[in-house]
Amino acid sequence: MFDSGVGGLSVLRAVRRLIPAQPVLFLADQANVPYGSRSLAEVQALSEGITRFLLAQGARLIVVACNTASAAALYQLRNTFPAVPFVGMEPAVKPAVEHTQSGTVGVLATPATFQGELYASVVARFAQGVTILQDTCPGLVSQIEAGHLEGAETRRILEDALLPMIAAGIDSLVLGCTHYPFVIPLIERILSANSRQPVNVIDPAPAVARQTRRLLAENGWLAQDEQPGAMTLWTTGDTATFEHLLPRLLGEKLASHSALWSADQLTG
Repeated sequence: MFDSGVGGLSVLRAVRRLIPAQPVLFLADQANVPYGSRSLAEVQALSEGITRFLLAQGARLIVVACNTASAAALYQLRNTFPAVPFVGMEPAVKPAVEHTQSGTVGVLATPATFQGELYASVVARFAQGVTILQDTCPGLVSQIEAGHLEGAETRRILEDALLPMIAAGIDSLVLGCTHYPFVIPLIERILSANSRQPVNVIDPAPAVARQTRRLLAENGWLAQDEQPGAMTLWTTGDTATFEHLLPRLLGEKLASHSALWSADQLTG
């Protein structure tokens, strides 16, 4: 599994809850976060390099736990590594449209995700007759990378995005970046304080975990052990900062059978 930073831990958390025995390799490319402001070619090159690294470490299935990387590079990765199963992130517009009663849906994502063909395809296929409101939440990824899940600046960023959507009548909110589930408690407080109707907040991580389990089982790779599987994690950033955030974001500390390493060889 990989992400531009700590956002992919929201997907790893869902995977660990669903299939705790499965050994996992995870890389956070924090030296290059955020991907959302990078060019398509940059994100593709970074994603391919990380995929090669993880495959060299023994990975057999790759979860692209990053909406921006999925939008920019998933098609290329599947063509470059045709024998490798990939699970990517797709903005959960379809379930939002299926459940909306007001006909107005909000989507929070990075600029690269909104500009990608994957998002455009999902909207074209599933959002006919529904109003889609979008916001890129500038600065939110950096706040989450720093561990600022609460506080005035994080609230300001979210209120700038959400209050106009609430005023327009959204009743579903799609989180189109894997970083954003970590601020769901704050999002829900803002929604409940300002919306006259319930707003369904859609985190795609559980669906990605189910697809991961399905592909592992289909290929005969699903772990059947009773004990939690080992996690091996790398970051291209500062390992101490990353390890400090792990218990808060992942919900578990590194066990004795798991490890965290620096991935300096990827930063060039």
